Amino acid sequence: MDIILPITLTSAAAAAIINLWLSVRVGQLRGSLKVLHGDDSGGPLTRRMRAQMNFVENTAFVLVLIAAIELSGRGQPWLAYVAGAYMLGRVAHGMGMDGEGPTKPRMIGTLITMLTQLGLAVVAALIAMRVM
Repeated sequence: MDIILPITLTSAAAAAIINLWLSVRVGQLRGSLKVLHGDDSGGPLTRRMRAQMNFVENTAFVLVLIAAIELSGRGQPWLAYVAGAYMLGRVAHGMGMDGEGPTKPRMIGTLITMLTQLGLAVVAALIAMRVM
């Protein structure tokens, strides 16, 4: 029996693991700062919370685009590499958000996220217009 949408399935699993990792990082900092509710008004806890929320905000779109492209049959083999690069970029972004100012991992993660979304959106539109 073939697996339906293996790239999407793998990407969703990776996203769940990254989201769990980001959540644990928030929880650890909450414990050490003794902040049960809310945030720390722009401090390290707020940055970690935003890293997780930013991941959630962007990853939903990327997973939908990956699934749609894979369903169209036009994603082999490059789509898996794009999905992998996106997930690595999101880990870099999460780690980079620990810095108080701009950090290279955050900038790299942001750039990868934006390019991935734009690229996948363009490919999806080209597929929908039957150009690709």
